[in-house]
Amino acid sequence: MPETAPQPSSPQPPVPPQSGPPRRGWPRRLLAIFVRGLLTLALLGMAGWIFLAIRISDRHQTPPRTIIAALIAGIPLLLVVILRRRRIGLILFLLTFLATLGWYFSIQPSHNRDWQTDVAILPYADFDGDLVHLHNVRNFDYRSETDFTPAYYDRTYDLSKLQSIDLILSYWAGPAIAHAMLCFNFDDGQHVDISIETRKEKGETYSAVEGFFRQYELIYLVADERDVIRLRTNYRGEQVHLYRLRASPEKCRYVFLDYLETVNAIHNHARFYNALTENCTTSIFAHLIGGPPPQPKFTLGVLLSGYSAKYAYENGALDHSVPFDELQKRSLINDLAIPADQAPDFSDRIRARVVAPQAPVKKS
Repeated sequence: MPETAPQPSSPQPPVPPQSGPPRRGWPRRLLAIFVRGLLTLALLGMAGWIFLAIRISDRHQTPPRTIIAALIAGIPLLLVVILRRRRIGLILFLLTFLATLGWYFSIQPSHNRDWQTDVAILPYADFDGDLVHLHNVRNFDYRSETDFTPAYYDRTYDLSKLQSIDLILSYWAGPAIAHAMLCFNFDDGQHVDISIETRKEKGETYSAVEGFFRQYELIYLVADERDVIRLRTNYRGEQVHLYRLRASPEKCRYVFLDYLETVNAIHNHARFYNALTENCTTSIFAHLIGGPPPQPKFTLGVLLSGYSAKYAYENGALDHSVPFDELQKRSLINDLAIPADQAPDFSDRIRARVVAPQAPVKKS
């Protein structure tokens, strides 16, 4: 049987060449969108920081510069969007950001301003062995929050008699926000309160936003207890709580001396307040973490000043013989401070319900 000749195969249609880069899979496309979104958020955040830094910072010599700040922050950001070669726009934006950053950190704090009367005089300390000579302890006599007679005194404190530390929280804007202070108690009946505050100029008011942008100098206000507590309970109407911290005499001594080291440092060289890193609560935490135990652990509770007592309770820094809710109720001192107004035993009377922490039980 004759062999059948193989039939020629039908020609295959030519494969058209790809007109562009190969299509990416959906995971890579999602990743690209995510990265682009992060870059956009970063650019917007940096532009916002440039605007606020120029608008707010260093207003001692010039008025607010809203239009200038908007132009410096907005034009480089606009160039990133409209230029066909976006790398050039990004480079111009980053150069603007770095220039603003350099200018921002060139701003220096000063002691030479027209200060409000309540923060006009800085305290400082001298040391002679165990004796601490504190100068310019504030002791104003108030008739109202804004009507007062300025007064200061110098006093000597014996470190060997330093016995305990109290945490004072004054609530002025809801449960999450409180002004925190420490009071150092001596067994000879003396008390000295130190309040970390903004040193405001005349006509200046506090703004939480401006507190992030080198607008205020910092002051460690060393004061008589009747001054700083009575001002808040009797005249500002704030809710003031007083808690006794669990701390050994060695820990108390370390924290007190660490505070006074900062008091003297600020007296010698002005320092900026910062609403996040150097405020009344984070600064207290910074003083407490050094020296003898216990050392508190950092959590977000440190940043929420109003909840700092609960944070301290959960970390064993307050008494645990009663539940925290009960401890919090007993710590409220307004009903004790208001009638004690001019009483010579003011400090004793506001501590009538204070719960002294018991030593922690050692586990066997």
